[in-house]
Amino acid sequence: MPQGSSHRSHRPHRVVVLVDDGVNPFEVGVATEVFGLPRPELNRDGPLYELTLCAPADGIRMNQGFFTLSGAAGLAACDTADTLIVPGRPDNVVPRTGPVLDAVRAAHARGARIASFCTGAFALAEAGLLDGRRATTHWRWAAEFRALHPKVLLEPDVLYVDEGDVLTAAGSAAALDLSLYLVRRDHGAEIANAVSRRLVFAAHRDGGQRQFVERPVPEVPDASLAPVLAWAQQRLDGPITVADLAARAAVSPATLHRRFRAELGTTPLAWLLGERVALACRLIERGEERLDVVAHRSGLGSAANLRARLKRETGLSPSAYRRRFGTTAAPRHRPAASIDLVQK
Repeated sequence: MPQGSSHRSHRPHRVVVLVDDGVNPFEVGVATEVFGLPRPELNRDGPLYELTLCAPADGIRMNQGFFTLSGAAGLAACDTADTLIVPGRPDNVVPRTGPVLDAVRAAHARGARIASFCTGAFALAEAGLLDGRRATTHWRWAAEFRALHPKVLLEPDVLYVDEGDVLTAAGSAAALDLSLYLVRRDHGAEIANAVSRRLVFAAHRDGGQRQFVERPVPEVPDASLAPVLAWAQQRLDGPITVADLAARAAVSPATLHRRFRAELGTTPLAWLLGERVALACRLIERGEERLDVVAHRSGLGSAANLRARLKRETGLSPSAYRRRFGTTAAPRHRPAASIDLVQK
């Protein structure tokens, strides 16, 4: 969690992306898309973030030599970062240079939030930030990572890991998941949903979901789970069972489980719980103060269950979440909310 949320400070939250030689351009693009673009659709004063690309030298060569990056700031920019992002590169056995590792260590030591995308976890491990801590990286390099960094508690089957001041994402697509997760932690579910809609990407996938998700081409046009998910999202205030979802999809519960695993990398019940918590967050953000009402409308049942689930998901109690993200927390405008399915 950053030391101060963006909307409470006098300047936007500063995100610095450390672009090292051979880095994956897709991951640099993810950071630029999520943290660097203006968002007039939010109708709020000022940007969510201030983005800077920095590099150890000018003319940094991207992976496979597709192009070079010129005009980036120097490594001194890391000294101003509230969040420092380290994208991955494929040549993990080649050590990062001393200045790059020193910049990562110094940013962490002064309290910046550090995040890695894909094999950027190798750089964080080389800098000594991951010893004795949980982390993840792309499944393809898991064995190599364990051999090089045996003190790290690697979790190779998840999308991302949040250790508070240090976060790691798995493959390149998981960089989007982690980025939206950071937006959600910084600005709340409403803003994160708006950013995800612009990306046409899932608003929230829990970090514990599997990295490898099978996405076979449907044999018929309606084979996707999307209609079932949309149906459930409109009925979160009532009881929904796996049997209900299976009946709606016209399949057996066992087949439904397989399809959820294949398409979403999670189980039906876990997906439902995540949707209920996300809806509860949006209701609190919109100004609903009665916890029993929030719990009922989100299908979480009781205020006690709401408190427990919100604390587990966001690290905040309902009152703390309201103070941070509620409509009275700061004078900002919000877009019209929606719980419609975001098509992937």
